[in-house]
This record gives sequence, structure tokens and C-alpha cells, in this order.
Amino acid sequence: MSSFQEIPVIDITDLGSDDAEKHKAVVAAIRDAAENVGFLTVTGHGIPQETIDGLLSETKKFFALPEEEKMKAYIGNSTNHRGYVPEGEEVFASGSKDMKEAFDLSVDLPADDPDYVAGNPMLGPNQWPEGRPEFKEKVMAYYNAAFELGQRLTRGFSEALGLEPEALDKYFEKPPSQLRLIHYPYNPDAPEDRPGIGSHTDYEAFTLLLPTAPGLEVMNDEGEWIDAPPVPGGIVINIGDMMEVWSNGLFTATSHRVRKVKEERYSFPLFYSCGYWTVVEPLPQFVDEDHPPAYEPVTAGEHLHAQTVQTFTYLKDRLARGEITLPENSRALSSFGQEAKRKAS
Repeated sequence: MSSFQEIPVIDITDLGSDDAEKHKAVVAAIRDAAENVGFLTVTGHGIPQETIDGLLSETKKFFALPEEEKMKAYIGNSTNHRGYVPEGEEVFASGSKDMKEAFDLSVDLPADDPDYVAGNPMLGPNQWPEGRPEFKEKVMAYYNAAFELGQRLTRGFSEALGLEPEALDKYFEKPPSQLRLIHYPYNPDAPEDRPGIGSHTDYEAFTLLLPTAPGLEVMNDEGEWIDAPPVPGGIVINIGDMMEVWSNGLFTATSHRVRKVKEERYSFPLFYSCGYWTVVEPLPQFVDEDHPPAYEPVTAGEHLHAQTVQTFTYLKDRLARGEITLPENSRALSSFGQEAKRKAS
């Protein structure tokens, strides 16, 4: 990692192009960003503006509803972590409550899906607001488009790691990849040090983020917080915990946060996840006598679930009542990224 001062912008139009040299140039740029920053903004991603506009329009309509109406789809009503997240529900490692509200969803599996029936805590059907069919239609249109982009980027990251394009595909079967619709209302009376969202790394392989306004900050290896402003037509990509493990630390899950916003802000992260039962450990290509495994194997879905339980108030309450348990060998919050490395040193 380097003491970067800005987030690189990469046009991925030629990722997967028949022009081998142009394709290789994009892969090289992705590798450089993944190694030295852990964040990049991609343009030329191919998601239609109409799809983005539909997502934003329906999101604004939903969050403008009265609180009691939104709470009918409260995430605490679900058994697989889907639905409305009121302000203050999430508390990260810093201990401060977030100033935001959200709506969480994932791949919309049927109610008779065997994993859901068996009690999987992250797979199954979405919980949708009643009487709002356009919300479901527009949100899932964006989910599907962003997920397809995630599949494309997976192959780009695979090549950036020096692997064959399809080498990582097998790790992404039936992934609980979550899309969050997040609303940060502007509060002029909030303390300056009150976070919109606390410092953290993302628990999955990587994240695709569509923001509408500034606020995102990224930590460099000197512990400095660097602004990551939106780029017109761009989607922010950041390395997650699982990519850090695969690369044995070559790619770092960069710590990030959202500061108190100066304007109303919406953001849409899709957390591109491995399959729930995928065991993630340093790949053989990154392990030798000089570079022993720096990470114990981790089951991707269990890591995601454990981090989620330690963040959401309704799940912490269920844990305290003995209704759920943490997976064995669960890691504490902020166990990856620069903050974890700085603490260890």
C-alpha cells in the first residue's frame, strides 16, 4: 500500500475487449489500484443511466414515507437480514451510531429455497414494502445490472492476481450479495465528529458503490483520511476482506467511512460476495517460504454473518437473548484493512 492522496479513475470499456493490448492495460491499472490504494472508480461500466435514474427515484420515494410506514418492512422482522434499517440501528467498531437509514436486499430467492428453509441467515426472499411494485421493479433492475458488472470485474480481478479469467468463478455460486439503498439526511446540528457511517472494511470480495454526493473517505497507509468524491458516470470499487485473504495481503481491504454530509446524500453499495459456504484462504500463488499464509481459512458467509451480527442492534439483541449464536472462530469488527494492520504493529 502507498500513501495515496486520491482515488484512481479507470475506464473499463476495454475490459474483456478483443483488443488484447487494451484489455491488458485495463487489467494492469486494476492491479495497480488494488495493490496501492484498495479503491478505484470505474467508468465505461455499461449500466444504463435509465436504470440508475429509476433506482434513485424509487429510493427517494421510499425514504420520504412516514417512519411508521417504513418500519412495516423493518429488517428485524426478517430471518435473513432483509428490509428497512432505521437511523442508529448500526454500530461499528468505533461504538458510534450511524446517521443514516437504509434498505437491505439481496438475490430474491423463493420461500421454498432449501437454504432458506434450512435457516440460512443470509439467503432467501427479500422483504418488500407493501403496495409498491415499482420499487421492487426498479431496484431489482439495478441489482441485476450491478451484479452483472460484478461478474465482469471478478474476471478482471482474477487476471490482476495473475490467474486465468475464470479462476475465481467457482467461488461465487449462489452468493448472498447484498444491495443497500442508503439515505444520509443532512443534519446541520450534528456534531462535526459524528459519522454518517463509521470506519470499517467491507466483508465480501469487493464492493460496487454508486454515490450521489461527496462524503466518502478512505484511509491510506499513513492513517490519513483521503476524500473520495463522486465521478460523473463512475462507480466506486473497493477491495473487501475476502480479496485480501485470497491475495495473502497483496490487495488490502481498505478502511473507509462516511463523514457528516454537507448535503442530503444517497448511496448504493452492492457487496459482491462469495457463495455462503465458500472457504476462503490465501491462494497457493501467494504463499511461499518468504510469504507464509497470513490468514486462517474463513468461510465467507459465516464471516459476513458474524460481522453483521456484531454491527446491527436487532441481531445483537437476538445474540444476547440466546436466539442466535456467532459462528465458530468469528473475527472481531475491523479485523482487516489498514486500521487492523496499524493496531497489530
